[in-house]
Amino acid sequence: MSRILQPTKLYLFILLLALSGFISPAFAAELRYTLSMPEPHTHYFEVTAELDGARKKHIDFTMPVWAPGSYLVREFAKNVEGFTATDGAGKTLRSEKIDKNTWRVYSNRASEVKVNYKVYAYELTVRTSYLDASHGYVNGTSIFMYPEGYEKQRGTLVVKPHQDFTKVSTGLKETGKFTYTFPDYDVLADSPLEIGNQDIYTFEAGGVPHEVAMYGYGNYNPERLMADMKRVAEETIKLMGGLPEMEKYVFIVHNLQRGGGGLEHLNSTTLQTSRFNYGSDSGYTGFMSLVAHEYFHLWNVKRLRPAPLGPFNYNEENYTTLLWFSEGLTSYYDDLIVRRAGLMPEQRYLDVVGGSISSVENTPGNKVQPVSESGFDAWIKYYRQNENSSNAEVSYYTKGGVIGHLLNMEILEATKGQKSLDDVMRYMYDRYYKKLNRGFTEQEVKAAIEHVSGRNMDAFFRDYINGTKSPDYSTYFDAAGLKVVNQNEGVTTGSWGANTSLNDGRVTVTSVSRGSSAYEAGLNVKDEIIAVNGFRIGNDLDRYVNGLQPGEEVEVLIAREGLLEVLQVKILPDTKVKYKLQRITNPSETQQKIYSKWLGLANS
Repeated sequence: MSRILQPTKLYLFILLLALSGFISPAFAAELRYTLSMPEPHTHYFEVTAELDGARKKHIDFTMPVWAPGSYLVREFAKNVEGFTATDGAGKTLRSEKIDKNTWRVYSNRASEVKVNYKVYAYELTVRTSYLDASHGYVNGTSIFMYPEGYEKQRGTLVVKPHQDFTKVSTGLKETGKFTYTFPDYDVLADSPLEIGNQDIYTFEAGGVPHEVAMYGYGNYNPERLMADMKRVAEETIKLMGGLPEMEKYVFIVHNLQRGGGGLEHLNSTTLQTSRFNYGSDSGYTGFMSLVAHEYFHLWNVKRLRPAPLGPFNYNEENYTTLLWFSEGLTSYYDDLIVRRAGLMPEQRYLDVVGGSISSVENTPGNKVQPVSESGFDAWIKYYRQNENSSNAEVSYYTKGGVIGHLLNMEILEATKGQKSLDDVMRYMYDRYYKKLNRGFTEQEVKAAIEHVSGRNMDAFFRDYINGTKSPDYSTYFDAAGLKVVNQNEGVTTGSWGANTSLNDGRVTVTSVSRGSSAYEAGLNVKDEIIAVNGFRIGNDLDRYVNGLQPGEEVEVLIAREGLLEVLQVKILPDTKVKYKLQRITNPSETQQKIYSKWLGLANS
């Protein structure tokens, strides 16, 4: 029979073990953060981090270099200033910076260590932090350092808003006025905060309250917006078979003069959009697709995740070949969820699908970079686009979405409409998140699709995910009674292939498309185009190159590094496609069943 220690003796026993090194000292430690912003117009957040009970010779405080969900090393430590450290009595402790994002505090086994620092925050994106006189926005990885070895430590965050700010919106658990708790650093880092005077609206979905914090003016109708966001949320919950366990979900929305994009978090998201987007059908539907995309991440990425994406290494890149699944399939579902929620007309959705396929096939890099490699190299390529990116890369968002359509049709056709990609997502969520509570591998993705479809997927993964072969789209979409028609078929036009900009009266090349007439003739980025066939073009290049026919030759006078040069450009045929999905005239009963199930027509 085991011996039961009394509470006081148990505490002393645990403390003794911690001090003796038999268990982690984090067990007995306490971690507290205080965030203040006394002068918002200066764009500085002030942070205090306190660690009690560590009693170590030194403690390293580290600022992450990237934000989960945005795969680029952003070097957040570059915005840190004035790092200082003291003990519990206020005595200064020696500290030094030991690498680009780590500060070492020589704590001499002090029972309490307190560090203070400032962070300059003046980049308003969903991936960074921002502070001005109108509001503050916090992304945890760019503001909060963590004491190394204490990443799993529970803690408290106290927010001290500027006197002009009255509200804080966050997914963190609130235990008092502007006081929040977190179970570990991952949750603190993954819970953005909107601090200011934002308008707050609410709706309920899946039995859970949803808060929408709207910063900035937008031409939206609150009642309509909440009703439609609720429809999107409920359609997503239905698709995945229920919400993950949570007390609430928070949408932080930044309405800006120009803006777009979102970033997913554990029980919240940040969305950015143009403040006047809500006034047009395309803008409004686009925002709803953004809502659906980030909300679907509640399952796909934040819980159902590739093995390398958690627990996170905040100090360096976390590589995976599966962003086509995590982001691409989420892109597949975002417009589809809006369609199923009845917020996008049937034909418009089909046009969106055709446009996505065209975009992929018109990207020269689609023939160069497999979509699996696109995700792996996101750290050095996707967020660092240059003039040659479209020639050498393909987007794991767009192509991953197209892959989603192919997989869905493959499964629907194989099972005669009984199963779809939805079943794969639910199966993987139940298996790898709920049951095994771990990430998955590419082999396990393939196995899950084979399990649901009953088909071997070796060739599919070889050709379309780890290869660059173009599919026969009509063969796949025939399952739903659709044919994929290239509306440019039989149209003979010339391909110029160079994009330009006009600056100070000069027409300068900004990009050249691989395989185009300009590319083959040797026209380069930064070349200034002066004349075509002896005619000075002035400000209007299009007048001289539009309408050129294959086989024609034109003489182009350029200035390159101050030297004049003449290029002979032979006009090649334009090979760009323009795909449209068209219904066949007499679909079978199975094709009609698949079509309706896919688009959720019963929900309209």
